[in-house]
Amino acid sequence: MAVTLIATATMGLEALVAREVKDLGYENVKVENGKVEFTADESAICRSNLWLRTADRVKLKIAEFEAFTFDELFEKTKALPWADFIPENAEFPVIGRSVKSKLFSVSDCQAIVKKAVVESLKKKYKTNWFSEDGPLYRIEVALHKDVATLTIDTSGTGLHKRGYRYLHNEAPLKETLAAALIMLTNWNADKPFIDPFCGSGTLPIEAAMIGQNIAPGFNRDFVAEQWGFIGKAKWDKAREEIEDVANYDQPLSIFGTDIDHRMIELAKNNATEAGFGDLLTFKQMQVTDLRTKQEYGVLVGNPPYGERLGEREEVEQMYKKMGELFKEELATWSIYILTSNEKFETLYGKPASKRRKLYNGNLKTDYYQFFGPRPPKNEA
Repeated sequence: MAVTLIATATMGLEALVAREVKDLGYENVKVENGKVEFTADESAICRSNLWLRTADRVKLKIAEFEAFTFDELFEKTKALPWADFIPENAEFPVIGRSVKSKLFSVSDCQAIVKKAVVESLKKKYKTNWFSEDGPLYRIEVALHKDVATLTIDTSGTGLHKRGYRYLHNEAPLKETLAAALIMLTNWNADKPFIDPFCGSGTLPIEAAMIGQNIAPGFNRDFVAEQWGFIGKAKWDKAREEIEDVANYDQPLSIFGTDIDHRMIELAKNNATEAGFGDLLTFKQMQVTDLRTKQEYGVLVGNPPYGERLGEREEVEQMYKKMGELFKEELATWSIYILTSNEKFETLYGKPASKRRKLYNGNLKTDYYQFFGPRPPKNEA
């Protein structure tokens, strides 16, 4: 059965998600704000959940239509083949959102869609009552400019929850954004990698997964694993593929540092949980003490932004010192820094080769990219 899937994405990461979808071998890829739509067979539900590093979740698209009245929403929803996907004992709550649409009451839209799905299933299963004690099929009605999109969530918990980070710092970098920051660099597994603000270790762990071609979803479950129309065999096959293509023997040089010794302990624990305990090195130090004899590496950092009162001056001083230090100590390295501080280039003392706007949570940030020199051919 052919299905249409929507991989949702944080603003600014849509092109990366689309690239990942195409790398999985899927075509007919359509990129819109906050989402990437593509058509494939049912096994794509398994593979996209397991493999997409930068998407937030994967949704199964049931239909899209104009809806200007509640009657229209009800009738068009009721006419859809819900029983092709949803079994008789399924739990099927409805969530919703509405933007710039005549049907602006989300609670009413949810109630109407729920009623319409019930009516459709009643007809198919010849019953008046549903126990809803089986697998979960969370339906979403999303209205945008009077167009209703009906989907069922296949992921369950968001895809950023990889399963390795039981403990984290107060303002952790989401795993999906961390993976994106690495994928936007020129890093590969043969180059050294440093994160001088490693916090609970998210960037180094995501780099290790990318470096050894390990699927980000290898360590967790997905709600669609309980869905009968996909079946266990497709999930088993998708998980076998993960094992077949993982390169566990790939040596890595990945180093994370942080000023806070508690963060270093957290990072070590999380790395062990992810299976990289022996592969990653973490050390307590401040960024100004960073030294390395390695060359032509990649540094990716998410330093403090100085958003809080009283912190800005201290953070800006640190940015200045970073610029001076990296110029001397990391002359051959490519440097990538995420910050919301608009004066970063001036403070750092160098214009970025490239800047990219990204959102860290709700905070608008810039990703400053400073490209290092190419290594000589004999060292490449």
